[in-house]
Amino acid sequence: MKKLILIILGLTLAATLVAADAATLVPAGNRNAVQPDIPGASSRRTQATNTTFQAKYRKVYALLQSDAELRAKIKKAAAAYGINPLHIVGAIVGEHTYNVDAYDRLQTYYVKAISYLSSKLSFAYDGEGITDFVQRPEFKKCTMSDSYDLWECREQVWNHSFRGKTVGGTSFPNDRFGATFFQPYYAGQTFGLGQLNPLTALQMSDLVHKVSGLPELDVADPNSVYKTIMDPDLTLPYVAATIKKSIDAYKSIAGFDISGNPGLTATLYNVGNPEQRAYALKAENDKRRAAGEPVKLPEENYYGWLVNDKLDELKALF
Repeated sequence: MKKLILIILGLTLAATLVAADAATLVPAGNRNAVQPDIPGASSRRTQATNTTFQAKYRKVYALLQSDAELRAKIKKAAAAYGINPLHIVGAIVGEHTYNVDAYDRLQTYYVKAISYLSSKLSFAYDGEGITDFVQRPEFKKCTMSDSYDLWECREQVWNHSFRGKTVGGTSFPNDRFGATFFQPYYAGQTFGLGQLNPLTALQMSDLVHKVSGLPELDVADPNSVYKTIMDPDLTLPYVAATIKKSIDAYKSIAGFDISGNPGLTATLYNVGNPEQRAYALKAENDKRRAAGEPVKLPEENYYGWLVNDKLDELKALF
C-alpha cells in the first residue's frame, strides 16, 4: 500500500512538473499595434516639468549607455535571479520615462540614499503606525512566515476590511495600502533607480535575503527601507526579485512563459499584483476554452509597449 501511495505521489509530482514546463511561450513584441493610452497623470506630470516622454526616455537611455559600471551591476543582479538583464532595463526605462526623470549620474542615487538615514521617517496613517495597525484582529489570519505571502495577505485584508471604510471610528481612504501607510512624503511616491515603493520592497525582503544575502528589511525601520530603495547596489536585487516573481506567477498560475517578453514584465512591474492578475487571466482563459474560443495572451500596457518598441536600442546596451 505504501509503495502504491509513493508511486501515485511521484506521478502527481511529475504531472505538476510537466504542466509547469508546458507553459505557453508568449512571443516577443507587442500584441497591440499602437501604444495603449498613457494615463493623464503621467502626461500632466511630464508637462509640469517642461519636458516630453521622448526627452525623458533619451535621458535614462543616456545614463545606461554612458555608465558601464551600472550595466555591469544590472547584469549581475539579473544573473542572480535567472532573468535577462533587459527585464531590469525595461523596468528602469519605463519608470523614468513615464514617472520621474532619471538623474544624470548614478552617484546622485548614492547621495540620496545616505540622506534618508538622517531623516525621521514613519510608516503610519492618522497617527497609527503600521506595526500597531497590523495587530488589529482583521489581520489575525496573516501568519505566513514568507515576507511576500505575509504582505500580500495584509494588503488583501486592507482592501476587503479597511479601504474606503470607517472602522473603529477611523475613516480610511479609498486608496492603495502602499499609498496610505508606506509613503511618508506624499501618496504615490516611489524612489530610486527602480522606482520601488516600500511595500514592494518589504514583500521581496525574504527572496532577496535568500538569493543576494542582503539583510532582511524591518517595517519598524523605515529609514533603512528607504535607503535600500535609493542605493543602486541594494535596490537592483529588489528590482530583479520583483520581476522574477512576476515571471514565476504567470508561469505557475496562468500557464504563460513571459520570460522572453520584457514589455510584459515591465507592464507587471508598473501595475503590480502579478499573482492576482495571473489568476484573473487564468479564469478568463478557462471560460474561453469552455466556450471553444482561443485563449487570450497577456498584453502589454502603454509602459510595456514602449519597452518592446525600443527593444533593439535596449539590446544594444549589452
